Amino acid sequence: MIQKSKVHGKKVRCAEGYFAFVPNSLPPLIRWSDQLTRCLSAADRLIGQLASMGSSLPNPHLLIRPFVRKEAVLSSCIEGTQTSLAELFADEAGIETKRDRSDLREVENYVKALEYGIKRLKTLPMSLRLIREIHEHLMKGVRGNTATPGEFRKSQNWIGVAGGTLQNATYVPPPPHMLIDCMGSLEIFFHESKLPPLVTIGMVHQQFEAIHPFLDGNGRVGRLLIILYLVERQILPSPILYLSAFFEATRDEYYVRLKSVTEDGDWEGWIEYFLNGIARQSEDALSRISRMQEMTIKWKQFFTSKADKNCLPLIDDILENPFMTVGGIAMKRQISFPTAQRAVDKLEKVGILKQIDDSKRNRIYCAHRLLDILDEPARLK
Repeated sequence: MIQKSKVHGKKVRCAEGYFAFVPNSLPPLIRWSDQLTRCLSAADRLIGQLASMGSSLPNPHLLIRPFVRKEAVLSSCIEGTQTSLAELFADEAGIETKRDRSDLREVENYVKALEYGIKRLKTLPMSLRLIREIHEHLMKGVRGNTATPGEFRKSQNWIGVAGGTLQNATYVPPPPHMLIDCMGSLEIFFHESKLPPLVTIGMVHQQFEAIHPFLDGNGRVGRLLIILYLVERQILPSPILYLSAFFEATRDEYYVRLKSVTEDGDWEGWIEYFLNGIARQSEDALSRISRMQEMTIKWKQFFTSKADKNCLPLIDDILENPFMTVGGIAMKRQISFPTAQRAVDKLEKVGILKQIDDSKRNRIYCAHRLLDILDEPARLK
């Protein structure tokens, strides 16, 4: 049985009369049970397999794009945004959807923030500066953009029921005047932790959510930090792990586990949950990538045997985005509209593409078999 470590922090009384929670600096004392050790071993092994597969892909950039978008959709879904993966792909292909534009913008901003963060890591290590820059990209031009994008809060925030107040909040993070010290300690832990990397980032994520340094967007930034850390430490070659799928599928437990650290100091329970998520989502990604590779290799072999030079590039386009229009293909590939239409007709004839509307002009096509693989629910066992 796992024993709980001591309470991780203290409550301080603020001038206005409310109490706020201030977490202790990391790392906490962890009691390594056999179960926790097995969880770490499994997570290390499976994410290592995923990294190996990611490094061996002939065109890894083709898979990064859909996986980043899946992470964006699911992380935003945890915060209440309702955009689906299909709607995001369709919108990016220039196809009008019925989804509220503000929902789409929030998910698109998550994609931009993650892509920006990956690129920025080449010149800036994980740091408070990078965290603020990511937040700025995430919140620019969306609901909550008045909550000072790119700036740590200078006023008190809290977590509670919709319409609730500070006085009946379920959780109040550190007061503003203690915020920078908390974040400074977190930044030091980023660089000086001697713990296994997966345990380190698991602790960082929980601590970040406990500090809640921004007025809005804390959950999404906290989940972005996970994938950025894994890429920076070269645990993964690219962002092909979408841990938000696990958090979304186990949303109630996700919040319970986060809360159990601040209330009971149950770091072991949180880390076991987090490592289990790494393992399950690594398995899930391995399965999806394998099936997507197998399917597209067969498609390419078929059109290679036909010596069809116009259909082959479209298969790569489908990997990046299963939705397409003939006009979009013609523009991207710089070919005539009739040539693009003939290529689409051939892909449709063999069942790779399917028209999903009733239009006679500006028809919309989807590689539904590929989308089904990307969009199926997370496998938790």
